[in-house]
Amino acid sequence: MKTLIKTARAAMITMAMLAGTAAVAQDITIAVVPKVAVPFFDDCNTGAQAAADALGVGYQWVVPQNTQGATQVKIMEDLIARHVSGIAISVNEPKSVEGVIKQAMDAGIKVVTFDSDSAESGRSMYIGTINKQAGVTMGNSMAEKLGGKGKVAIITGQLGASNLNERIDGVKEALAAYPDIEIVAVEGTEDDLAKAVSVTEAILRGNPDLAGIFGMSQVGGPAVAKVLAQQEFADRKGAVAVFAFDDLPDTIQGVKDGYINGIMVQRPVTMGKLAVESLVAQIKGEMTAPADVDTGVTVVNADNLDSYTK
Repeated sequence: MKTLIKTARAAMITMAMLAGTAAVAQDITIAVVPKVAVPFFDDCNTGAQAAADALGVGYQWVVPQNTQGATQVKIMEDLIARHVSGIAISVNEPKSVEGVIKQAMDAGIKVVTFDSDSAESGRSMYIGTINKQAGVTMGNSMAEKLGGKGKVAIITGQLGASNLNERIDGVKEALAAYPDIEIVAVEGTEDDLAKAVSVTEAILRGNPDLAGIFGMSQVGGPAVAKVLAQQEFADRKGAVAVFAFDDLPDTIQGVKDGYINGIMVQRPVTMGKLAVESLVAQIKGEMTAPADVDTGVTVVNADNLDSYTK
């Protein structure tokens, strides 16, 4: 009888402990803020949502309506007022969010950045591609394709985005070893596909001897492929080397169709997953010394298009 009582008590204690753990998890709410609504961040959301579900924590996916820094500041202020437990943000304009990230941290909210950093904000860690190194890889790939000479253009997204500017710095660092390669244009698109198409058309019309285009953000590849498929630019297919970022369906199709030579493929699902897991670990006191995480990049071309993994 005593044994049965002890067993029952032990079972009750275990159930209470499990219930307590569940209650703690349910009390945690993680908010994830991408730059804007594009397919790349859909992948981030997939990883983040899966991690939140696995950990049993509340989850919010809060998408800005545009890429202006002020919009993310307003979102952050709202999340602070709602007392979320942790925030992961992919930063559009690093300087603009420094103050509000510090405000969140001062309020006891854990903050990490993913994909695009604000290094001076006081965030606990950055999770994503080491973008300058990815840019170096991209620049070297272009230089090899061009045989070390030719005019090239850079089409980027938001001009103030730190991750994109780090990629551009990496490209420039790589191309510095090739004095016969000249960068003739660096144009922003605000990560808008229609604008990226217009920018690409203007660059091609203004530079009939252009040898290469870099697509630094997720809209670059699809925009260039769309433009090169137009009758006006039919003679530029194969004559203009194109290297882009991110394996969106239209970018992949651009490789298959011969418009794009290579893609720098990041790991957005992993970024989202690690962002949520890291925030929860910090909130629970299980991660006391967070450090930046490089999620890596893979160069994808026609040769490995069907075999690469994220």
